[in-house]
Amino acid sequence: MIQVGDKIISLDIFEKYFVCDLNSCKGSCCVEGDSGAPLLDEEKKYLINNYDKVKPYMSRAGKIAIKKKGIAELDSDNDLTTTLVNNKECAFVIFENGIAKCSIEKAYNDGKINFKKPISCHLFPIRTQKYKDFEAINFEEIKSCKPACKCGNELEIPLYIFLKEALIRHYGKSWYNDLLQAAKLLKKQLYF
Repeated sequence: MIQVGDKIISLDIFEKYFVCDLNSCKGSCCVEGDSGAPLLDEEKKYLINNYDKVKPYMSRAGKIAIKKKGIAELDSDNDLTTTLVNNKECAFVIFENGIAKCSIEKAYNDGKINFKKPISCHLFPIRTQKYKDFEAINFEEIKSCKPACKCGNELEIPLYIFLKEALIRHYGKSWYNDLLQAAKLLKKQLYF
């Protein structure tokens, strides 16, 4: 573990290589799991207030699920998550050529909203957990991400580099620069 500010970071974040390979995984992180994407309260509010701008990008099934259950729901751990369609995929998932994509992100890319997607999705496969005195940052290894690990290894792109945009979005540029310094120090320790 490495500490940067009040964040405790798993060594996997520095040592694992990762580059999403949607042609292999088909976006399965959006359709697998026991619950929807973890949501922050402010993200739920944003999605409620901007739902009409995202709705045209959504699937019919996603719109029906949200009409019945709302934008978000509590999962079995009582955590706030995106609503699911048939207890499977996120209500915001759309399929293009057999690949799961995000209707929120499509609305963002088209300039309809200024919110890319929930931070939990943007950071994936990093998962965070807040505790009283610190926040843990870990790598969630799932079977469907094996092609992304292979691709990352081939390209030699560490997870913290691949997720630069998401990490800066969530923690800020200054914190990310500190993370880069920690990575340099770690690399020196490993090779000397």
